[in-house]
Amino acid sequence: MGFSMQPYGIQSMLKEGHKHLSGLDEAVLKNIEACKQLSAITRTSLGPEGMNKMVINHLDKLFVTNDASTIVNELEIQHPAAKILVLAGKAQQEEIGDGANLTISFSGELLQNAEELIRMGLHPSEIISGYTKASSKASEVLEELVEKGSENMDVRNKEQVVTRMKAAVASKQHGQEDILCSLIADACIQVCPKNPANFDVDNVRVAKLVGGGLHNCTIVRGMVLKGDAVGSIKHVEKAKVAVFASGVDTSATETKGTVLIHSAEQLENYAKTEEAKVEELIKAVADSGAKVIASGGAVGEMALHFCERYKLMVLKISSKFELRRFCRTTGTSALLKLSQPKPDDLGFIDSVSVEEIGGSRVTVVRSEEGGNRVATVVLRGSTDSILDDLERAVDDGVNTYKAMCKDSRIVPGAAATEIELARRLKEFSFKETGLDQYAIAKFAESFEMVPRTLAENAGLNPMDIISKLYEKHASGNTKVGIDLGGGDYVDDVCKDVSILKIWDLYVTKFFALKYAADAACTVLRVDQIIMAKPAGGPVRRDQPAGMDED
Repeated sequence: MGFSMQPYGIQSMLKEGHKHLSGLDEAVLKNIEACKQLSAITRTSLGPEGMNKMVINHLDKLFVTNDASTIVNELEIQHPAAKILVLAGKAQQEEIGDGANLTISFSGELLQNAEELIRMGLHPSEIISGYTKASSKASEVLEELVEKGSENMDVRNKEQVVTRMKAAVASKQHGQEDILCSLIADACIQVCPKNPANFDVDNVRVAKLVGGGLHNCTIVRGMVLKGDAVGSIKHVEKAKVAVFASGVDTSATETKGTVLIHSAEQLENYAKTEEAKVEELIKAVADSGAKVIASGGAVGEMALHFCERYKLMVLKISSKFELRRFCRTTGTSALLKLSQPKPDDLGFIDSVSVEEIGGSRVTVVRSEEGGNRVATVVLRGSTDSILDDLERAVDDGVNTYKAMCKDSRIVPGAAATEIELARRLKEFSFKETGLDQYAIAKFAESFEMVPRTLAENAGLNPMDIISKLYEKHASGNTKVGIDLGGGDYVDDVCKDVSILKIWDLYVTKFFALKYAADAACTVLRVDQIIMAKPAGGPVRRDQPAGMDED
């Protein structure tokens, strides 16, 4: 007779196939281990000398990038604790658009130091308490490190914009930041509204065209549409525009009808009436003064024939988002079906021309006078992956511009801020009396991750550099950071960043530290992991990477 053990404890409560991990060793330390692995991946990509990662996602799409938010998004991380770090990085990317790598790497470093404290015998709640105190103290110190006078800024002054944007762009495209910053600043200033706080990132578009090099990149006040114009008219200047969302063609009736035709004449007349109807519609558009028609759908053969006759240029824009932007650029209202537009519905453009750039034909829509609503940065590069990486650098620059429109305060970059925070927090930990002081000291030590990583990624000796930075900061110069292009000697590398003009935005640092500390505390608060058995059935895929978000 078979004897089966009855399940007891938590096994009897949950379904078969579940996983249950509890206690320090199983839950807390395993979670920390997973987060450390994730931050080790992103850490080597931190800073201007950061290495690239080659990621191939589930759709076999290749990414070669050092942009942390792209890397962690495409890795499809499954571990629940590591996902918390990914979410912190995403929050930083959405809030500021830069600093996702700092958030994930710093969070991993905090957890690594917490592991040492746990092994020493501290309870996670004491570590959390210390980290929370240290985080609020770090925010206070960060306020004190803000450069005097940087809160007043003219967002239309290119020099001031480039100063604040340079560090963000250089971390993605080191050595090419001067060319890129100049382009991005010009594009952002062109589309900046009267109230800079309402700046919309979507108004700076990027057109990627393979071929040429970075020196061929330009800015277009208006839009660059991939693809040729429909028909034979390829260039129009100072013209009115009509936009039809559902296409330029004869519209089918909504009800079904049967036509009984008895003779050939009737058939001819039937065809003629259709022709006459289309001609009437196109003539009505031409009479309204429009010279350019943009269509959101198909353009019928007959309609195109009459457009040619009335000298109308026809553009086909199949993406509804592109069509919406086209309307915004030209100041047009999109009409639902082909009919005579009212004067209010028409927009105006300075010129539309089909140009050949690097072997591909593109339609360039310039709108230079009518309140520059959209600007496009035309990027050139030898391969698609280089262009994708350039686009990420432009995105970071534009997001930084948006952040500086709201808060333009700056702090010293190149790890000068982090070393000063580490030094001040260490002093603060000596004044504390409880067990919190160990956690605060470890929080301070975690800041050393930034200069250490910057030095390691550039192939320099991190220990010498960190001790030299501490020495210079202790003697009162709080703006000494790492100049990676300085040379091999320690004194050449540690320089005053206000001379080098390396500045970071205050908000980027503030939110990165806040999110990193929150994520680390969230992971430390977990003491049990209970995973139900995964449901069967087909797995729902997320929307494919690279799709237009809106």
